[in-house]
Amino acid sequence: MNKTEALNVLVLQANRGELVFSTNVATTLKIQKALDDPDCSVDTASKLVLNEPLLSARVVAIANSVVYSRMGNDVSNVKAAISRLGFRTLRSVVASLVVRQLAGSSKDPAIRGMINKLWEHSAQVAALAQVMARRVTKLDPDTAMFAGIVHEVGGFYLLSRAEEFPSLLEKDDLNAPPAPNDLPSFTDTVIDRESAEAVIGRAVLKNLQLPQPVVDAVEALWYGLRAMPPESLGDTLLLANELAKTPSPLDTRTDTESNRYTSEIDFVVGEGTLHSILEESGEEFKTLAAALMT
Repeated sequence: MNKTEALNVLVLQANRGELVFSTNVATTLKIQKALDDPDCSVDTASKLVLNEPLLSARVVAIANSVVYSRMGNDVSNVKAAISRLGFRTLRSVVASLVVRQLAGSSKDPAIRGMINKLWEHSAQVAALAQVMARRVTKLDPDTAMFAGIVHEVGGFYLLSRAEEFPSLLEKDDLNAPPAPNDLPSFTDTVIDRESAEAVIGRAVLKNLQLPQPVVDAVEALWYGLRAMPPESLGDTLLLANELAKTPSPLDTRTDTESNRYTSEIDFVVGEGTLHSILEESGEEFKTLAAALMT
């Protein structure tokens, strides 16, 4: 089975709602659902988070990052970390664990390497989006971080199925024969043809029941045009995705193309430029990205 055929199978499954998730994802989604309850207290949230050691470590690390620790000393326990972050940021941290778990734990070192690189890219995009929302577009930074965390859900899901469909790791075959009329073709680059990532990503986003503004921002990443200077959440996400130092391993652009786009991005914001603002926010970005990858 070649890559196009494998993608066709996965898209058909996604369209039928037949997504395959690990048991860890289901457990973490229960935590996410509990946090959505308006009556959920900090004590209850702390107990839920403590059930997941990786989540606990990430919550404390983010609470101690430069972005969130300006007004106080380091915290050393989950309850204090949640009190500092608030529930909106906590939901983003839980989402980061869900997204990371989507890919599962492959025994294949090549797949593991791609998963790790994709998560590094996602963490950088999330941190950049958070900083830019706060400093440039004046949007809610927690929502921007959330959007950055989940923007590659389709890619993580594809990697989770790569052992079953090894051809998913192959380079795109531009000479592949067209798919049958009843199946979407992913060798066609016309913009009104939905890509596999978009179809599968949309199905995963729907399954995770994410907020509509976040879904719209990810849709903008798939199909949108970058506005300069950025204004919307989608613009912010597009820009963060282009500025991330670690590219997605699923990105089809060449290094030359990616570097050219990045070098051309700069604009005046208030009394500075985007690059100067990002330089000033460098420590914030580094500690937040590192905390997300903990």
